[in-house]
Amino acid sequence: MLFSLRKRTLLLNNVFAIVAALLMAFSQLAGVLEMIILGRFIMGIDAGVSLSALPMYLSEISPKQIRGSLGQITAILICVGVFSGQVLGLPEIFGKESMWPYLFGMIIVPSLIQMAVLPFLPESPRFLLLERHDTKAAEKAFQTFLGKSDVSYEVEDVLEESRVQRNMQIASIFQLLCDSSKRWQILTVIVTMACYQLCGLNAIWFYTNEIFKGAGLSSEIIPYVTLSTGGIEILAAIFSGLVIERLGRRPLLIGGFGLMVLFFVVLTVCMTLQDQAVWLRYLSIVCILAIIASFCIGPGGIPFVLTGEFFAQSQRPAAFMIAGIINWLCNFAVGLLFPYIQKGLQTYCFLVFAVACLAGATFLFFVLPETKNKTLAEINQAFARKKVPLEIREMDQFEAKSKSMQEQEHNLSSTLENGESKNRIV
Repeated sequence: MLFSLRKRTLLLNNVFAIVAALLMAFSQLAGVLEMIILGRFIMGIDAGVSLSALPMYLSEISPKQIRGSLGQITAILICVGVFSGQVLGLPEIFGKESMWPYLFGMIIVPSLIQMAVLPFLPESPRFLLLERHDTKAAEKAFQTFLGKSDVSYEVEDVLEESRVQRNMQIASIFQLLCDSSKRWQILTVIVTMACYQLCGLNAIWFYTNEIFKGAGLSSEIIPYVTLSTGGIEILAAIFSGLVIERLGRRPLLIGGFGLMVLFFVVLTVCMTLQDQAVWLRYLSIVCILAIIASFCIGPGGIPFVLTGEFFAQSQRPAAFMIAGIINWLCNFAVGLLFPYIQKGLQTYCFLVFAVACLAGATFLFFVLPETKNKTLAEINQAFARKKVPLEIREMDQFEAKSKSMQEQEHNLSSTLENGESKNRIV
């Protein structure tokens, strides 16, 4: 089954990256443009698998005390990858027209590093304990990851989950969608993953060079100034990883979307009125960096953390597949529709993304419970409380009906008793 072995999935997924890199790197030498198209398609498969398998693996190897911080590793390394691509794309390295095949070939390097290191890491201890029922291997995996010999608390914590889901098989996507007890969790994952792509960060990358040019920067300087965006991403993601276990998931995620709304509105005003005041062009650059930082503080990584926290071991693969499908469908929609949005709305196109961020923040404010340092049972209880008002109303109605029926029975019995008394008197 897909994702049945987390480590092996990540290991074999590198084959897609290597094949894609070779196709794109040698396309110029072969003179075949279709090799680039095929390489990008295969690279998309690699990205889709890794963005589901890696967060799931990290969520299963981390204790609940550092579950959020370790889960943010995914966002931090994505930011490092973006920044590395910006550095390698400088004119002094691979940023020339004749050097682009070498830039595509560099994709092989992280794949080879992962293939060399990953075999020495153990499999997910939760997978070993709950699905393979191999207690000794799970204890050894916990000892390797945590660096201590006594892992009885961690093993017991996982076994507690196994008692709840005893005799449960791996759930499919359809089975998970039909599970009424997980309805709010699934809806929350769908909303967070949709907003992850619909929040407009891709639009920011599209506009970055134009905004820098509008501020008076020359084309030769822009590649170096663009490095600041990658640097801000890394710093914001690291900051989020450091404070997520103190502040929690809710403030960072909702606050991140809220700040993006604010800076999108300011950016729209700056770009609309930049011809009337020169300083507004420089304020636009500040807004660009602020939007990127706001995204990386919360929305950039926390949706993957929440997906791993919401579901039991048997449901986690299906949950990450649902999250991945929503993620890439929304990414495809943004890439397809944004040129038309930009052409029709011009500088006001950012307001569309501001509305998406506002909608996501509002939904999460009313629906998302805090999951920091909570077990799966506690998280399920937090979501179950949303059904309490409806259940209370139903119970009140039931009690009212019962009371009414009791009163009717009492009146009927009283009437019968009065009738018997009259008969005796006669």
